[in-house]
Order: sequence, then C-alpha cells, then structure tokens
Amino acid sequence: MADRKFFGTDGVRSVAGQHPLTSAWTLNLGKAAAEVFKTQSRKPSVVVGRDTRRSGDMLEAALAAGLTAQGVDVIHVGIIPTPGVSYLTRQLNATAGVVISASHNPYQDNGIKFFGANGEKLSDTLEHEIEANLEKPIADLTGVSLGTVKDYHEAENLYGDFLFSHTPDLTGVKIVLDCANGAAFHIAPKVFQRAGADVFTIFTTPDGKNINLGCGSTHLDVLQRTVKDLGFDLGIAFDGDADRALFVDSSGTMVDGDHVLFINGVTRKERTVVATLMSNMGLEVKLREHGINLERTNVGDRYVLERMLEKGFTLGGEQSGHTLFLDAAPTGDGIMTALQTLKAIKQSGKSLLEWRNEMPLFPQTLVNVRVTDKHGISQHEDVQQAVLEVEQKLAGLGRVNLRPSGTESLVRVMIEGPSESLIKELAESVASVIRRVGGAS
Repeated sequence: MADRKFFGTDGVRSVAGQHPLTSAWTLNLGKAAAEVFKTQSRKPSVVVGRDTRRSGDMLEAALAAGLTAQGVDVIHVGIIPTPGVSYLTRQLNATAGVVISASHNPYQDNGIKFFGANGEKLSDTLEHEIEANLEKPIADLTGVSLGTVKDYHEAENLYGDFLFSHTPDLTGVKIVLDCANGAAFHIAPKVFQRAGADVFTIFTTPDGKNINLGCGSTHLDVLQRTVKDLGFDLGIAFDGDADRALFVDSSGTMVDGDHVLFINGVTRKERTVVATLMSNMGLEVKLREHGINLERTNVGDRYVLERMLEKGFTLGGEQSGHTLFLDAAPTGDGIMTALQTLKAIKQSGKSLLEWRNEMPLFPQTLVNVRVTDKHGISQHEDVQQAVLEVEQKLAGLGRVNLRPSGTESLVRVMIEGPSESLIKELAESVASVIRRVGGAS
C-alpha cells in the first residue's frame, strides 16, 4: 500500500488556510470521503464536531458542503471533545464521524480526523481510498439527492450522560480544571460538578485564538500554582480537543501518564498494561512489584491501540496523558481518563500525592553520538555486547535504548536506572564503543 499523501497518524493536519487545509481542498475532501461512505450505507450520515479554533467554522462549512453535495447527511454537534464525536457516531448509528481539531497545537493549525461507524479511527485502507478519490473528478448531485445539515442539540447532554455513568461520587473533592480554552471548556466542569466535586475552573473562555495558549496539558504552570496556592486536592489539565489529561497533585507537582497507568493498573488488577518506549522505567519496576506486566510499543497512541486490540488488553497509554480504557471507550478520552483515575484513587483510599510518591520516576540520561550508519550501528557485535553488559549491571532495574535520529546522522543512547551517576557512566561507556566502531569523523 502506497504512502498516504495527506493523512498522517492522526488525520490531516496543517496551518489552516494553507494547502491542504484550504476551503476549496476541504470541500473536495468532503466529496472524496462521501464517495467512500456511500459504499457503506444506502443513506450515509456523518457526525461532525470541532474544537474552538477560529478556523473551525470555515473548515466545517467546507467539509459539510462537500459531503452534502454527494448526498451524505451531516449531523452537526458543534464544539465537543474528539472522543465525544467517537461516542456520538456510535450512538447515532452514523456511517462515520469527523473531528475538526489540531489537538494540542496552536490556534493557527487545524486538522481533520475521521472515525468509522464503530467510533474507532478510520482504517488506513479507507483513508487511502479517500485520497485516491481526491484525484478523480466527482460530479455534484442535484435536487432531492443532496444531503442535509442538521444541528443535533442534545449532543453534549448525551455525551455528558455517558461520562457521568462512569463517574464516582466526588462529593467534597476539591479540583481545579484547566480546560485549555478548548473543546472541554463547557462540558468538563458540568460533569465534575454533577458528580459533587468542588470545582474551580481556569482557561474556559475560548476566543478562537487562545486554545492551548499558555494553558492545558502542554503548559501546566498556572494549574500547578493554582492548586498549590489555593489548597486544592488536585488539578486536571486537558488539551485542546480533550482526548488526553494530565494531573497535578496537592503539592503542585505534575502527575503524568505513566503515573495514571500505574494507579489504574494496580487498582484495576490488570495483568498487562501497554505503554511506549518512552514510558519511564519506574513504571515498569513498580508494576512488576504488583505482578503486572508492561508491554512496550513504538511511540504513538496508534501503536498502543494496535497492541491492545491484538492481545485483548484494556489499559494502555502514553506519558503525554493519552490513556486508553478500552472497556469504556474505543478511543482516548481525557475526561474519561480523569474520571477513571479519580475512581481508582477513591477506591484505594490514598491521595494522588501518595500515589505519585509510591512510583518515583527513574533518572534518565541521553547521549547523542554522530555515526556514519545510524540504522546499522546497533547490530554491530561490539555495540550489542556493550549494551548487554550494561543491562546486566542494571539487573532489571533499568534499561538501554538505542534510537536513530529521525533527521540527523545520530544515534541516541538513552539509559534509565535508579542512580543518576551510574546511568551517566553507563551511557558514556556505550557511546564510546559506538564512536570507536562506527563514529563519524
């Protein structure tokens, strides 16, 4: 299967108004997608939602024009988190769902992401078919054959009820919510207040240009200060489309996605948790102490999801706070992540601060080595022997990862372990072997 020209790992994404995300191209994308959806249903319908970016209106209108020109009905659900579109696509028996969002990117960017009828990301095969249709002339339909656009006013209530069905009793829990001036700005406070929490909100006044601006899961400074200075129990930060969540404990310290996997893995008594190569060794060691296996995948939530589906696991995610609870939803959901984690914390009787202290993060060091063959060097006998000797010294309490740079002739030597001085010494020992056998002059 040829490489896709426009679709990346998370849909189409670029600066809004620049190719490909112009109004004209997006209209054609709607037509191209409609041709695919018409093969799946006699009367296809598509749920369309977006985040708070100012370019969302333009792209939404253009996409809807393309879809309706080819006889596809559009169910407009307005500003809503990405996982909300996934949920509504299933609940409304739609043929597909579309989210117009660029997640944690600045407001100038935007993106278009498709879901299938099952609420999961559209398959690579169907994305290829959509791209192939972009190269073909597609004539518009006329008259009664055209599709319609209808506002679904109950979208937020329906999705909110679903979230609330997974919500523990939060009476008396004092929470600060950072909604990133994004898609969660309205629904997230409602869900937590409905559960009885004492909620203080920040960054809930989107103006089309302030999404993710100094706030949200990529900028925790304000949330950390607010939680600590005002004496709240914890803080939760979403990103622009609310498919991920990070936490802040009562001391104002960040609690990342690895801690989320630890808390939920232990409380849910999972036998295996799926994470990526970037997850801290502290997670692996602490899970092992509880009899839980950690499986690692390449970096990217799509690889985590593939492994989970392949082996029937229910919990997985990334350090970034993108966590998957496949027994609750088929895609990452920041609000769901927060609710599941609060449920686990309450069930355990321990505070978020106590959980964080229970899983200290291992120190990590990184040494870049310039080489002539960044892909082949790790197969060299001397390098493999050096790595083996380091792993033996770490004795299961650390790990070595050799990773070629994506843009330069470099190999990155990453080592994690319980002692910073030890891992620096070990990293340099591996780096010196690489320089000797394959270093670039």
